[in-house]
Parts: sequence; structure tokens; C-alpha cells
Amino acid sequence: MRASDQEPGWLAPGIARFTPEGVDPTALPRSLALERPWPARGPAPATWSIAPTFAQGSGFWQATIEAGDGTSLYGTGEVAGPLLRNGFVTEVWAKQPFRIDEDGTPVPNYDERSPSLYQAHPWVLAVRSDGSAFGVLADTTYRLGIDLRAGIELRSEAPFPVLVIDAESPQTVLRRLGELCGTMPLPPRWTLGYHQCRFSYYPDARVREIADSFRARRIPCDGIWIDIHYMDGYKVFTFDPEGFPDPSATNDYLHRRGFRSIWILDPAVKAEDGYSVYEEGVSGGHFLLDAEGVEHREWTWPGEAAFPDFTRPETRRWWCELTAEFLRHGMDGIWVDLNEPSPILPHGAELPDSLQHLGGDEIAPGTHAQYHNVYGMLMSKATYDGMIQSRPDRRPFVLTRSSYLGGQRYAATWTGDNVARWEHLEWSVPMVLNLGLSGQPNSGPDIGGFAGTPTPELFAHWIAIGAFLPFCRTHNALHGDQEPWSFGAEVEEIARTALLRRYRLLPYLYTLFDESARTGLPVARPLFFADPSDLRLRTEDRAFLRGADVRVEPPGSKRSDTPLPSPKGIWRPFSLVGEDPADASPHPRLSLRAGAMIPLGPAAETVDEVFRGEITLLASFDDDGRAMGSLYEDAGDGFGYREGDYRLTTYEARKTEDQIELTVVHVEGCRRTRHPHPKVVAL
Repeated sequence: MRASDQEPGWLAPGIARFTPEGVDPTALPRSLALERPWPARGPAPATWSIAPTFAQGSGFWQATIEAGDGTSLYGTGEVAGPLLRNGFVTEVWAKQPFRIDEDGTPVPNYDERSPSLYQAHPWVLAVRSDGSAFGVLADTTYRLGIDLRAGIELRSEAPFPVLVIDAESPQTVLRRLGELCGTMPLPPRWTLGYHQCRFSYYPDARVREIADSFRARRIPCDGIWIDIHYMDGYKVFTFDPEGFPDPSATNDYLHRRGFRSIWILDPAVKAEDGYSVYEEGVSGGHFLLDAEGVEHREWTWPGEAAFPDFTRPETRRWWCELTAEFLRHGMDGIWVDLNEPSPILPHGAELPDSLQHLGGDEIAPGTHAQYHNVYGMLMSKATYDGMIQSRPDRRPFVLTRSSYLGGQRYAATWTGDNVARWEHLEWSVPMVLNLGLSGQPNSGPDIGGFAGTPTPELFAHWIAIGAFLPFCRTHNALHGDQEPWSFGAEVEEIARTALLRRYRLLPYLYTLFDESARTGLPVARPLFFADPSDLRLRTEDRAFLRGADVRVEPPGSKRSDTPLPSPKGIWRPFSLVGEDPADASPHPRLSLRAGAMIPLGPAAETVDEVFRGEITLLASFDDDGRAMGSLYEDAGDGFGYREGDYRLTTYEARKTEDQIELTVVHVEGCRRTRHPHPKVVAL
């Protein structure tokens, strides 16, 4: 590592790095949050006003930053509870949380005071009272405490640098965070559709039945997910010879009916003689060792199992090759789970901090205490690379339960094992928003709750709001059926309407994903993004924005009957599939900002059908009779867009008394549009 890789000073306009006094920057570990090394360009400017105060105590290092009166704090990654994080303490430590049920059964669960969840984001976004903002990145993979009860206090067991981003708005802070840590790669377009999952659909005939039911009932759906019971004895990279004797045929069946398939992989490898994956892992030195150099094992789904050491480049290449071979059966996406990493017995167990990671290339050897938080991200990277290796002409899609700041470069995520309770539904929105404010724009909850069985009312409200979050998937454990039709005809119709609304908005959503991939801005945004200086909006986490122009307002809350605040200006309600825009309960009310125009597609059952149909521009004209908006188009998969095979068109519509005139004001890319003269519909 070069000395400048962690040297304090000015990194770029509005970005500075600070290190504890007396700590040699060359002794600090290479950053795994940053996409590339960022050497200092010189000392921080004399006018720089936000700098941490470092302190050291017995067994800890601390950095403190004053937030200032009226400053609102957000981020800290995956956290339950409200959007506003002032007054909360977060432990940045990837962990599967458990509670003990009334009958003594341990149940995966979390609540708003859970200090740790599955992901680790050592990041705080601070928005001052005037709407300007700064961000604080504690650049460490070690366990980190973030105390937001009085300013910003960061504490860890090892010294760490602090990066500060100072800007005129929270949007600019997030753009610069994207420059530092990388942005989400543009996902394949089909992933923006609705997904159905269960722990587990078994056998393969049940998978086919679920797919056929969606098509027979004409409910939009693009992804069917296959959980761990497809494996032979839960052994990773194997198939149950009775339940899934021909995975290729299963995938072919789904593909013929317009579905993509996503199959799960866990990191733990069963320690069993004769099991080729385990024997290869042993011979290749791929498993984590204890302090004495002995292979470490924990009890997981297949029994006693070893864990790959993903800090080793050789191990990542091995996993990459296993993944590529796995994909030979025609899977479209991969879901990596239990990668905090989490044993399953005893409940809440963690790998010992003393385990040895051997590292390699630019990752130095170290203990599990140092690399625990990045385990999920490194597994995601190895899986992502395996998908690239297997089919270099297709965009990978990886979903991960555990990740680290910067993990958006390899995988989308979801909010973990939630429960079928109203508060978990209500936390879905602020959890997605805070992940977006922490660099991860592509996330969503398990609609309906993973554990427990939702009431018909709860499921109806959950899928109605879940349809407007970036990642949209229903997933449940073995408590009962949780497909859209499982709760009776009324709920089925609510689910169908919710998903048709999502699919009509897919051209706008895909345009937002392109913007996020370019800039790092979230897809789902807190309401205060409409006006960061409006203090009324700072705590609102029921309503939210899609992009800058669409407000999504849930119809009610079990938590509060307080009227939802509205950003200043004119926001006009609109409908998509004939629903009453003023009262569409349980569906969220949608409104479009005056001066904005968004692209809509037809109501359809698959993403591909939407983008084969005609595009309509929905316009909300301002007082001058003008509206502007953009449409992003590409092939929907592959990497041709990186070479210019895309089209980003910016339109302006002008309304007079008797007509609407549409003008193309800007075009990027060389792809020929399928929609040279889209129809404009005025609100």
C-alpha cells in the first residue's frame, strides 16, 4: 500500500480525510469501502470547518464531530425504526438478530432498538437546518459504535481514518459518496418486476404450479425464487435428486412462461468426505482457520460446516468457478444468504473474532474481528464475478443479506427476516430510505413478513406499498401460503392492482435506476429531498419520493393518524389503472410535481411486455404551461449501454389553450428509440 492511500488531507472538492494524531497512515488497513484508492492532494483547506476530534482510551479509539443545533442525522445503513436517527445508538456489526418467542422458540427478529442488523454501513448523513449537508465515513471494517445522542461519536477497537464530505445539499453529498464508494451497476431490466419467493417451494412441480397460477390469474410477476430445499441435504452447489432432479428443465419451464429464476447459495460448506466442494476447499486451503491453524467449523443447515475465506483471491476465484458451473443450469440470478456469516445453531451464534483470514493481493492478513463486516460483501463480489465469467454478455443479478458500505457495487439487498406485524410494515419505508441514504439504492422488504402469517388486511397494505419500493419481493417461511391469491379474492384484486401500478411506472423506474447508477442518488428518497430546508419534512418516513417528481403517500398508519406533511409547491394526484387518485386505500396515493413529466408503459404481466408496448408521457404542467422529464432506453440486458447503445431523451412539453407541443431538448447515446413521438397526457 502506498503511503498516500490513507494519508490525511484534501481528496477532492468537498471531501477531506482525517487520521488520529500519532498514527502512521501506512499502518492503516486498505479501505474496502472505497472503490479505488484516493490519495490526498494536499492538506485540507484552511477554511474547512468540519473535522473530527480524536481520542484514545483503554481498548478503544474514538472520533467525535459536532453536529450543530437543528441538524438532522440519517444513514447508518440497515436500521429498524424511524428515518431520523438523532438519539439512536447503532453498532456497525453484521448480525442475524434473534428474539425468544412466547413458547421459548428463538425467532429471527428485530425492533427499533436493535443496535445491529445484517449489514454494516459506517456512515452518517447530516442535514443542517439551512438544508446544506455533510457526510461522515468511519473507514474501518472493525466493529464500530455510532452514537447519535449528542452529535456524532464513533468508537472502535482499532484506529481509523474519518472521511468528511461537505456540500450544499444532501443530494450532492450522496453523489460524492458514490464517487468514493462506487455506485450500483445498472441491473438487468427484468429485476425491476415483482418477485415471488418462499422458504421453500418444493418440489420442482410446486415451482411450476406457482408460475402457472400467476399466468392463469393474470397477476404481474417476473421472478420465481428457489430457496435451500432444492439442495441435496442443504449442501451448497448440489441438487436434491428427488425434488429437483433436473434444474435445467425447471429453468426452461419458467423461461418459456416469461419468468426468470433466482436460486439461493449459502457460504457454509458441509464438512463431509466425498463431497467434492468440501474436498476442493480443503485441498485449496479455502476455509477459515482458528488461531492454531485448524479448520474452523460451525453448525449450519447441512450440519457441521466450514466457511470460505473470501479475503483470499484464490478462494474468490474458486467460488467464482463454482458459481459459473452452477449457472450452467440456466439460473438468471443468485441469492446469497446467511453471509454475515451466521451459523444457525446455537441461535445467534457468531464466528469467533480470533479466526484467521489469510488475505492476499491488497487485502492484508487479519482476524475475523477485522473482516467479519465485509464477509458478505466479499462473497457477493465472488458471486458477481462468477456470473460475469459464466456469461459475460449478461448483467449479473445478486441479492445479498449481508453487505458493507460499497457493497452496492456487486449486489442488491433486502431488509432481512422481518415479521408479519404492522410495525415491520411501517419500518419497511424508513429502512429502505436509510439504506438509500447509505449508498445502497436497490432494496426492499420481505412483503407480508418472513416470519409469522399476515392477516389479509396486513398483506394487502404491505404489497400496496411494497409495489413502490425499488426491490419488490414477497417472501415467507413455512407458516402458510403467501401468494397474492392466498388471502381471498378481494386481496388478490388489491395485489393485482398494486402490481399493475408498479408495472405501468416501470419506464420511469428504469430511468431512475439509470440515474442512480450514474450518480449514486437513491431511487426511493425521503420527502425532505423535495426541500432540504423545510424542517417539517425532516421526520416524515411514511410518505416518500420516487426520484424527484413522484410522491408516494400511504393511506393510513397504525402508528399515527397525524396528517402527512406535503412539500411546498403543487403536487397533482394521478391514477394509473383507474383507481381513485383521492382515495385508493389500501393503495398509496400518488402525486406528480408541477413542472414534471414521467414516462409510463402499458399495464402488463411481465417487464418485457411493458417495454415492448407504447410509452405515454404523463405531464403536470407548471404555471407557465411547461413540463420536463426524461426516458432512458437500452436493450434491458448486456453491457452495450457502456459503449453508447442507449438513449436518454429529455423532453419538454408546452401547453397552450388548444394543444400540447412536445420537444426533444437533449439526447444522450446512439440507440434508436422505439418511441419517437410519445403521446403526452396532461393532469
